[in-house]
Amino acid sequence: MSPFQLTIDAWANGDRIPARFAFGKPGTDGPFALSDNISPAVRWDNPPPGTRSFAIVVVDPDVPSSGEDVNQAGKQVPADLPRVEFFHWLLIDLPASTEGLEEGAASNGVTPKGKPVGPSCTGLAGRNSYTDWFAGDADMGGTYGGYDGPCPPWNDSIMHHYHFQLFALDVETLGLDGPFTPDDARKAMADHILAESSWMGTYTMNPSVE
Repeated sequence: MSPFQLTIDAWANGDRIPARFAFGKPGTDGPFALSDNISPAVRWDNPPPGTRSFAIVVVDPDVPSSGEDVNQAGKQVPADLPRVEFFHWLLIDLPASTEGLEEGAASNGVTPKGKPVGPSCTGLAGRNSYTDWFAGDADMGGTYGGYDGPCPPWNDSIMHHYHFQLFALDVETLGLDGPFTPDDARKAMADHILAESSWMGTYTMNPSVE
């Protein structure tokens, strides 16, 4: 039997993510500008017997653990700085009949203060990490649901890696609601994962890392 497989046709597994799927891009009048922030089309094949729902998690494990030097002119985020996870998409309770999502299904642009959590793409969207990143920002602060793409520090000295993870689960629902977090979803999924698959892409806004 063929393996359970997530596929994203917009880039080869492990290659650079096109800028239209990113939240930020290198600016022409400065180091940073907003990008198209379109969610990529995703599809999958061969879920295991007993699958009753799917969950999608998109995580960047390369985010600086300290913001002291982030996006600061004349500074660079050092490569040896410890890194933490940043979540870009959290979507659960997708029906077992789902075989993929079309491009733009979860995002078709940057939404100041965030897209809603809750019903999305026939599933439920949780909060992504832009919620914490923009906390206290008068123009952008809010609860961010759905997909928001890459926006690594423009002065980071390392390439960032974005892992699109798909989980086949043995329950129809994880029983979560409201602005649930990635930790909430991981705990709820822990004993229900039948199979998982992933697709990775890279992204940077630092020309010296190209």
